[in-house]
Amino acid sequence: MANIASQMKRNRQNERARQRNKAVRTNLKTHLRVFRQAAEAGNADAAGEAFKAAARRLDKAASSGVVHENYAANHKSRMARQLQSL
Repeated sequence: MANIASQMKRNRQNERARQRNKAVRTNLKTHLRVFRQAAEAGNADAAGEAFKAAARRLDKAASSGVVHENYAANHKSRMARQLQSL
């Protein structure tokens, strides 16, 4: 455990950021799963709505640094291709 006040504060900040990032990542995975399930079921309308929601979450997560920008771009590209094939 740190004895230095600035390091104790930094530890508190890091823990808050970790919890926030974990929540964003969990929410993102949920939206990706919803899209995948709709696409596998062949439901183009539901998949389109799920794509919009998931793409928005990916962009927000990438802009805040929770996930890498390429991760978001690759997932959006893969989902868009899958949506077009429905």
